Formats: sequence, structure tokens, C-alpha cells
Amino acid sequence: MNNFVELIHKGETESLEFKESLRLKEELGQAISAFSNANGGSILIGISDAGTCIGVEIGRNTLEELANYIKRNTDPAIFPSMKTEQIENKEIVVIEVKVGSEKPVFFRNHAYKRVGKTNQRISSSEIRKLAKESGERIYWDEQVCEGVNFGDINERKVKWFLKDARKQRGLNLSEDAPIEEALMKLKLLRNGKLTNAALLLFFKEPMVLQSEVKCIRFSGNEPIKPYTDFQTIEGTVFDLVDKAEDFVLRNIRKSIRLVPGKVQREEKYEYPPDAIREAVVNAVAHRDYESPSKVQVRIFDDRIEIWSPGTLPDVITIEDLRREHVSVPRNPLLFKQLFWVKYVEDVGGGTLDMISQCRDWGIPEPVFEHISGAFVVTFRLPPTVGDLERLGLNERQIKAMDYIVKKGSISNKEYTSLNSISRKTATIDLTQLVTKGLLIRVGEGKRDIRYILPNYAKITQRITQNRDESF
Repeated sequence: MNNFVELIHKGETESLEFKESLRLKEELGQAISAFSNANGGSILIGISDAGTCIGVEIGRNTLEELANYIKRNTDPAIFPSMKTEQIENKEIVVIEVKVGSEKPVFFRNHAYKRVGKTNQRISSSEIRKLAKESGERIYWDEQVCEGVNFGDINERKVKWFLKDARKQRGLNLSEDAPIEEALMKLKLLRNGKLTNAALLLFFKEPMVLQSEVKCIRFSGNEPIKPYTDFQTIEGTVFDLVDKAEDFVLRNIRKSIRLVPGKVQREEKYEYPPDAIREAVVNAVAHRDYESPSKVQVRIFDDRIEIWSPGTLPDVITIEDLRREHVSVPRNPLLFKQLFWVKYVEDVGGGTLDMISQCRDWGIPEPVFEHISGAFVVTFRLPPTVGDLERLGLNERQIKAMDYIVKKGSISNKEYTSLNSISRKTATIDLTQLVTKGLLIRVGEGKRDIRYILPNYAKITQRITQNRDESF
């Protein structure tokens, strides 16, 4: 505390700024951008410009909300250190800002610099200069994890990894290699120190707050209590993936069917396990580890949602996920290690595999979307015959809906052949499905027109509404 009293008496400097109130978020954001683009600095909230301690009122979620505000409005996202201090029996907030590892750091689409005691907008020419001086980008997973040492690494996990990587991908590194040598050759050290990726992969005890997955099995189709199952999974990235997959498999149903040409019966999960695992792996591997949010697996009666903090890279769109696209890992160092043991493939085809697996399984294609700063993959069960009958569909239309779920789309010609009817009748039936909002017509010209499912959430909403109306 004495140090802060001395700092306050000296007044504001190039590395110290006072703010009277937590409500001055705009000015706080500008100061954080300015310090990040310079040599770092400290912001004391609850101190007047004249250096008088006036204090601030701090609620239960005040610091968390402020941290989220700064994260949402800075690019690259900044997570400054925050703490409270008592001065003259009054509480102040201390924000420590480090030098940005990737410059320039923007706040609300503008970059700032520290000039004396003020924060000033950076010109476009200065922005280009900063970006050039910043050099190669250092991703979060490549950054040094401070305060840890090789004693925090689980040697048994490293040996397992080396053995499996040799088997799966032919890694030219013996499982008996010394731990430091192995991590160095895997590029998991930076200047001889452990990176964040090394800790995520091989720690003895959980040391990275974000290394966690929340798994919830809801009762019904709404995200409300009571839960029928709940688990917070902690551990290495391998633990997160394997245990989250186990949680899903124990909370979804199996059906029993006769295998053609065989005496035995076969059990089949209602969702394709490989597609679920792929979505979980992606959520853990590509999440924004600078966000305090957690990966979530949410299971409902009619769907599974897998939430990953952070959105897609700018070079990839949601539409790109449904066609061949490049692989752009958010955490390239972590991704590389997962590749060695075949948790991922380095081709950008994971989403296409999920789509194909769902089609083969006879359920709708997964839905990819951004929701509240997270990337969400949703797997849904197809509507039952009873659901479709309640929507007023005839037998031909029900048959066609099942066909579209499995094949992805249908044309007028395919509808005609499927139901052995005239083209005119097919057109009437398909038009009714479009009017009911169950299908979308795409393409131009008679030969190119096809009918596809809209966002599957809309169909489910219509089914749910119809169920409610029928009671």
C-alpha cells in the first residue's frame, strides 16, 4: 500500500494514470490501449486528477464485468491484471497493463499511444509502423507461462504422448528422451521456459483456469434447472476431450436394431459419436484461451450444443465450414501436438466430416453459428413422424422430409420418383413445405432448383409450438 501512496503523491506520468470512477469506461479503454502500445503502465481507479483518494464502490461482479468489457472492446483482446487496494480506509482498483505482444492494440476500432500524461489517437502511418515493429505474432499458446517449472510437468503424460505420436504419425523422438529435450524439440519451450501449450498438455495439477469443460444434461429442451447430470471436467486437453465424450455417451440413448444378414442385434447411439468427438476436440483446440469463459457441452432431449469461447478467424466464414477450406488454428502450437496423436487432422475438413457423419447416421446436418461471442455447433435429432403429422404433412411429404434429412436436399424430379406421382403434385407438395417454413427453395432454373432444410432450430420451434397447441 505504501508504494501506491508514494506513486499517488508523485502524480500521473507516462506509466501511471488516475481515474475517479469505474463509470469512465471509454477513458479506461483508451488508457489500456495506450499503455499496451507503449511500455505498459498502471491505472488507479478511485483517485482524482489532483491525486486525492476518493475511493470507489465495488460490487460482487464489478471487476469481472470490467474485465469482460475490456476484452470485448480491445483487439487483440486484452486481459489486464486487476486487484483492489485499501488507501485511507477507501477502496481503489488497480489495473496493471503489460506491453502488448501484438501491436497495435485497438480499443473500439481506434489505437492510442501515451504522450506524457495523455492518451492520443494513433495515425494510420503510426499504426503501420507499430505493426511492422511488432514483428511475428506470438499466439497465446506460444507465450511463456510465468511462475511454473519442469516440476509442474507430468513425466508419465509426456512419455505416453511420445510413444503414441511415434505410433500414430511416426514422430522421430524417443519416449525415453529427457523431458526438457522432448519439450524443446516439440517447440513447447520459449527461451528455455514452459509455454502455455506445454502446461495445457502435460501439467500435473490444473494450473490454467481455462482448462475446463462444463457438461450439463438438461431435463427437457430448455437450458433451465433441474439438471439430470452435471460435471465440471478439469485436466489436460486430452482429459477434457476424452471425459467430455464419455459424458455425452452416457447421457444419450441407444437404439437396438437387427443387422441385415446377421443373427446378432446392434446397438446404435442416437448421435454419431465420431461427430460429437470432433466437435469437442475443435472446441478445446480452437477456443479463445484469453477468454475467462469455459467450453460447454449442453445436452437436451432433442439436441446437443457444444460452445467454444471465441469466434471463427476472420478469413473463415460460417458458410466456408460447409465446403473445403483451409485450416487456420487459433492455437497453432497446441493444435500441432494434438495432430501428432491423431486428435485432429491438419486439413481443415473436420466440419465436413461432421456433416457427412450426420447424414450417414440419418440425422440433420449440424448447425454452425456464432452466439454471444462463442462458436456453437448444434446436433439435432430429426422430427418424428408424429411431429410431422401434427404439422399437417401428408405421407408423401413425411417421406420426403426423411429423405432430405439423410441426403441434404431434394429436387422436384427426386420427389416425383420417390412418391411415384406427377410433377404437378410434387410441385404442390413442395410449395406447401416451403410455405410452412420447413424447406427453403434454392437455385435458379428448373433443373437447378432444390429444396433444403432451413436453420433446424426454426423447424424445432414450429414443432414445439404445434405440440403446445395440441394439448
